[in-house]
Amino acid sequence: MPNVSRPEPSVARGFGTTTSGPHTVALATRQGIWVGLATGAYGISFGALSVASGLNVWQTCLLSLLMFTGGSQFAFIGVIAGGGAGPAAATTAFLLGVRNSLYSLQMAPLLRLRGPKRLAAAHVTIDESAAVSLAQPDERARRAGFWAAGLGVFLFWNLATLGGALLGNVLGDPAVWGLDGAAAAAFVALLRPRLKERQAQAVGAVAAVVAVLLVPFSPAGIPILAAGGTAAAVGAWQFARVKGREES
Repeated sequence: MPNVSRPEPSVARGFGTTTSGPHTVALATRQGIWVGLATGAYGISFGALSVASGLNVWQTCLLSLLMFTGGSQFAFIGVIAGGGAGPAAATTAFLLGVRNSLYSLQMAPLLRLRGPKRLAAAHVTIDESAAVSLAQPDERARRAGFWAAGLGVFLFWNLATLGGALLGNVLGDPAVWGLDGAAAAAFVALLRPRLKERQAQAVGAVAAVVAVLLVPFSPAGIPILAAGGTAAAVGAWQFARVKGREES
């Protein structure tokens, strides 16, 4: 570890020169672990809802191991619970997971990894690992925060998924406990924090109208895909409009 009194410049693009020290690395690691615990605990809900949606315990656990992005996983089981086909569920999950590629653009210059470590880092590049990393004051702390949060969430999320799946398996018929509509409710809860700005609210409203209009006439899962496409189109139109105003 470098001496705290001797600042070490960051060599990753996009990260300024800051002071590095053991205390910042330790703090970032603790933050990442706590985030991992808090987020991982939510995996209990996913495990129970996934089994209630029709997946078995092993399918549920594999989904958490391989997909490993909460919003996409809830969207997947939400489509399945509504009677949608696998391709529609997978496409919906994919569209929601695209945002992780944007995090990768920020993390790659910082981590500077190759080979298996690069693949491992890509798998744990999620909302939590990116957020904890970018909140740190120096490069070493950012790396420590990324790995602590990413691996912490991965470990606790998968353990909680198994526990929730076993619990859901014991509960039996989801309709008896009111869990048949819980997957959709959980997805709405994940969406709500992203609708604080008026622009996001407008895009969400248009997408919701499209989905509601298509529900009576299309198979399950298609309204969600159409809503996602509409949101992307409206967002692109708004971005082009703002950019045009700035240039003029």
